Amino acid sequence: NNAKVAVLGASGGIGQPLSLLLKNSPLVSRLSLYDIAHTPGVAADLSHIETRASVKGFLGPEQLPECLKGCDVVVIPAGVPRKPGMTRDDLFNTNASIVATLTSACAKHCPEAMICIISNPGLDPARVSVPVIGGHAGKTIIPLISQCTPKVDFPQDQLEKLTGRIQEAGTEVVKAKAGAGSATLSMAYAGARFVFSLVDAMNGKEGVIECAFVKSEETESPYFSTPLLLGKNGIEKNLGIGKISPFEEKMVAEAMSELKASIKKGEEFAKNFK
Repeated sequence: NNAKVAVLGASGGIGQPLSLLLKNSPLVSRLSLYDIAHTPGVAADLSHIETRASVKGFLGPEQLPECLKGCDVVVIPAGVPRKPGMTRDDLFNTNASIVATLTSACAKHCPEAMICIISNPGLDPARVSVPVIGGHAGKTIIPLISQCTPKVDFPQDQLEKLTGRIQEAGTEVVKAKAGAGSATLSMAYAGARFVFSLVDAMNGKEGVIECAFVKSEETESPYFSTPLLLGKNGIEKNLGIGKISPFEEKMVAEAMSELKASIKKGEEFAKNFK
């Protein structure tokens, strides 16, 4: 119950509500907020909330090392949001550069910290759990509705419609906001939920399970999102895909080429990043 957490990109559309949710948690004792603009104001605002976490804002690359020093968990919502008509791939180089720079700083200044990079999807409605595996864009997002608890059963046409709605949820919000932003509030909630689960597991709580996109041997894709058992050292065990329906098996197979191409692009970027 003494976690030191940094939010990198704390002034953005996800970063601000995420920081608010983290400030409200008794698990967090120190909250370090970093961005290239506005963090002193965000930190000053949050500091008036009467919860235990101390809050400090850090502004610009020269203050990033101090922000990261001694952190247990680093959450990265930083990046440029999508606008209507844009694909996630359109923002790849910009956002990959931002994340690469920030994670390199983490490796140098808080090498023992857990690093949580926010991507899509990541939110389970209350009392309903649906593992979402695969990747984070379009058809690589694979909701395992056959593993839903409580158990549900849909006709095939409804199942296909619901699956498509889940896969395009982020785009739906981008369109609804009509250029004014993307899915920031729900993503902030999802990011906070994951951080709380991770800190609980680091504190010794058993049976903590969340889905995350990690290095994997579960499929032919070198990275894949599956349910993970979290523990004191991060990932204790990859729980794998489990038993899935023929419809879901088909989605996994169809996602492979796009997933592997995206991963190859990311790996080549990382290899050449300076």
